[in-house]
Amino acid sequence: MDFGKLQDISRVDFTLPPTHPDTLPLLQQAGAYTKPQVYVGLPVWVNKAWVGKYYPARMPEKESLLWYGKQFNTIELNSTHYHIPSPDTIDRWRNTVPHGFTFCPKFPQLISHEAALRSTHDVTAAFCEAIAGLEDKLGEAFLQLPPYFGPNQLPDLDAFLQFIPESIPITVELRNEGWFTDNVASLELFEVLEKHKVGTVMTDVAGRRDVLHMRLTTPSAMIRFVGNGLHPTDYTRIDAWVERLKEWFANGLQQLYFFVHEPDNTLAPELETYLVEQLNKVCGFDLKPPKKFVQPVQGELF
Repeated sequence: MDFGKLQDISRVDFTLPPTHPDTLPLLQQAGAYTKPQVYVGLPVWVNKAWVGKYYPARMPEKESLLWYGKQFNTIELNSTHYHIPSPDTIDRWRNTVPHGFTFCPKFPQLISHEAALRSTHDVTAAFCEAIAGLEDKLGEAFLQLPPYFGPNQLPDLDAFLQFIPESIPITVELRNEGWFTDNVASLELFEVLEKHKVGTVMTDVAGRRDVLHMRLTTPSAMIRFVGNGLHPTDYTRIDAWVERLKEWFANGLQQLYFFVHEPDNTLAPELETYLVEQLNKVCGFDLKPPKKFVQPVQGELF
């Protein structure tokens, strides 16, 4: 992911901002405690570097989703940003992954970027109908709005969200700086999202620390974490997130989606493994980390 990417991170303050003052009160309204649903995954399921390491050696590429589903329990589904999948494709995806796996499809760029949410009823209805075919494998769909979609377009976002069926869970990612520098704009934004029971996406990336607004509008959090090639700060940032999430879970967070990005994503499973281990240790979960395939050493005696 190129958004917020920096070549030199030596001067970046990676400290997490404090929790927004309206987040914990919102979580505490959730009612009786239920065991949180925790989904941790990556943004792709095809990566040749994982074959023989996280996938079986000599695995054909067409089996990538099958083995991805054995190792992780969610996917940030970016392919839907470029085209709406056919019913046959949706059926194949749904039937390939195990029970408990969820897809988080991104809204098509035709809707979010090219049309900026205006006059998109037909294509939006088609997209929602398509992803509804994922049935119990549908997680949170996410609407990524471009950097030029600013606070003056809040009425367009409000009208758009009214059109989304309640059966389609949705979160919104905002990138325009105005949402975060204008206190009135952010207040109005979060009121609209709460009204529609729509969640927020938080992206943790080196070059745009402002998008870490720390404001939840539903009892569900979606975090997109962009690492820097397993730099030591990748691990300390994960540690900070685990401590923050422990606080949120204690106050009523019911669902977490956490997506780990790395440059070309080759090393993403390594950091995802560390995240899962820390969530298990600090938060008391029993999440399954991915398992590495041990390859026989040539010439080894048995």
